[in-house]
Parts: sequence; structure tokens; C-alpha cells
Amino acid sequence: MQQSLSSKRLLQQKIGFAVLGTAAGIVLVSVAILLFFIVRRGLPIMSWEFLSQPPKRGMTEGGFYPALVGTFLLGVGAMLFSLPIGVMTAIYLSEFASAGRFTKAIRTGVNTLAGLPSIVFGLFGFAFFCKVLRFGVSVLSGALTLGVMALPIVIVTTEEALRAVPTSFREASLSLGATRWRTTVKVVLPNAVSGIVTGAILSMGRAVGETAPIIFTAATFYTRRLPKTPLDEVMALPFHIYGLVTEGVFPEKQLPIAYGSALTLVMLVLILSGAGIYLRYRTRRKRIW
Repeated sequence: MQQSLSSKRLLQQKIGFAVLGTAAGIVLVSVAILLFFIVRRGLPIMSWEFLSQPPKRGMTEGGFYPALVGTFLLGVGAMLFSLPIGVMTAIYLSEFASAGRFTKAIRTGVNTLAGLPSIVFGLFGFAFFCKVLRFGVSVLSGALTLGVMALPIVIVTTEEALRAVPTSFREASLSLGATRWRTTVKVVLPNAVSGIVTGAILSMGRAVGETAPIIFTAATFYTRRLPKTPLDEVMALPFHIYGLVTEGVFPEKQLPIAYGSALTLVMLVLILSGAGIYLRYRTRRKRIW
């Protein structure tokens, strides 16, 4: 009887491992197929001229340099907005907030923002930043919209990094006479900074890959010049790809450019994600607690 029960549990374990392994294999195969498809279509057009030149002859020749610069500006602008607000919110929730209605309202708001479709952020950015604040379709409007969208990621990752700091560190600092504020600034934050930076990098990787928010707030389909002020409109890689595929009138010439742009965007996101993962791994190896 006991041997039969053990055999049954062993069989259940093997089935469970097989199901989990199959699920992981499906994910890996899907990613591999996606990368192979994009690399195969986009790699032949990649060159230094393609990366460094503006589009020419109705976007049938040349490169996408303005879109690359615009994507960088939008990503950096989003981080400049979301990182300070997100980190301060996470510090309050993790270190100072008490259980109550106000704290619950903040957490509910963060969870709601995290679950909203990106198109909703685009409509909000258009109505508020472009119309109410009169920034117009510009780099500033797009960066602020992406910053609002990135806030939940920054808040959640920062809060997790702060909670990962052992409670004994706080207790030791408080027992030596330090205030809660000084303990947070001098003890907790220095030990959580790597996790905060990792979350910022990952949220920036998501922001630069979004299309819907910048359609309404920042992006233009075609321009040969770079933005001179934050109130200028700008090209961006996600919308550049969308425009080439849906609005291009010379698909035989514009589709290769779209695949090359997609490959560059994927590489950019992978680099940002890889940098965040590497930083987290390196920091964890150096920890002595």
C-alpha cells in the first residue's frame, strides 16, 4: 500500500515537471521564433548609413536616425518624470505609511494604473498634456505620458527593493539614536539603490517600446529634422514601424525598412533588460546579507 502511494506521488511529480517544462519550452520557442523572424528580415538592411541617416524620398530610402533619437529622448524624459515621483512614493509606502484608507487608496491607484491599457494613457496624455496644459503634440507631452505609464513599475520595483533590506538594519540604526528619516536615507536607500536602478531600467525598456501613448501625444510620421525644443514633435521607432507597415505606399521598399527598425527596437529593449538583469545579478553576488 505504501509503495503504491509512493509510486503514485512520483508519477504526479513527473507529470508536473513535464507540464512545467513544456510551458517553459513553449515560451523559449516562441521567443526564438520571433527573434529569428525579425533578425532574418531586418538584418540585411542594417548598416551604419541606415542607423545614422534620416529618411529620404518619402521614407523609401535612407535610415531612421530621427526616430532613434526621438525614442531616446522620450525614454529619458519618461524616466526623469517617473523615477523621482515613483521612488518617493515607494519610500512613503514602505517606510512611513501606516495601514489606513489613504495608503489603501494609493495602492489601489497604483494597481489600477498598472492594469490600464496603453491606449488609455495616450488619450489621457492628449487630453491633459496636449490640450489642458497646451504642450501640444511634442516630446514633452509624450515623455510625460510615458512617465505616468511607467510609474507603477517604478513604484512596485522600488518598494520590493526597499523591503529586501533586512529589518535588522533599521533596528540597529534606530537603536543608535537615528531618526526614521535618517535611517531611510543613510541605511535603507544605499542598500536598495541597485534594485531601484534595475526597476528604472526595466521600466524605461517598456516605455521606449510603446506605440499607442505617443501616437496621440508626441509622434509624427515623417520628418528629416531633430527636435530643437521639448515642444517639437518627434519621430519614434514604434510609430515609425507602425506607419511604414500601415500607411506606406511603396511596401516593397518600406517593409525592409520597417523590419530593420523593428530589429533595432528589439535590440534596444533587450539591451536595457539585459543591463537591468546583470546589475541585479551582480549586486546579489556582492551582498553579505
